[in-house]
Amino acid sequence: MMDPIVGRLMGLRYKSHPWHGINIGDQAPDRIMTFIEMVSTDTVKYEVDKDSGYLKIDRPQKYSTTVPALYGFIPQTYSGSRVADISNTALTRNDIIGDGDPVDICVLTEKAISHGDILVKAKPIGGMRMIDANQADDKIIAVMSHDAVYGKINDISELPQLVVERLKHYFLTYKDIPGGDKRNVEVTHIYGAVEAKEIIMASIEDYNDRFNNLEAMLKI
Repeated sequence: MMDPIVGRLMGLRYKSHPWHGINIGDQAPDRIMTFIEMVSTDTVKYEVDKDSGYLKIDRPQKYSTTVPALYGFIPQTYSGSRVADISNTALTRNDIIGDGDPVDICVLTEKAISHGDILVKAKPIGGMRMIDANQADDKIIAVMSHDAVYGKINDISELPQLVVERLKHYFLTYKDIPGGDKRNVEVTHIYGAVEAKEIIMASIEDYNDRFNNLEAMLKI
């Protein structure tokens, strides 16, 4: 029987793992490659299985709300100590930690995209500082490169406020369970492109710290 670690490494070598095997791009953080898990018509929450790299069903959406953008994550990023430090500094706290996941991203486009499990090149324009209990769970907001409606927007301040409020409402409610307790989630800040790019760069450094032996392991 194959050692499960060897099997995992072979999966990383022979199938481009969405988190580890896709290059963020040499224009980062101004232009980045993103992996999209969900689109606005999805009524089931999909997310990448971190071991295999395949898209899996996480759970059905409990309410009728749907994500008002393409939703996924930025490859080769990690919400670790550097990302957490940005939130701690902004909120004058010292107890926030990274959530240990790649950084989430919403990509705005006027096009109707029918499914996730795709790569989309995007331009970060801002983000939401979201704190889930004591974990930093930033949501970067971006526009699809060359999009006819959103492509010329460079900062979240240029978006209609309604678009920002829809995104905020979704992330404050999408984990709620009908009849259950409300999750301890808050959006403390809406920030612009400069800070979004700072978080992306911090998450790249966090990723390199967390997975700095990955290339060596793949050569075994």
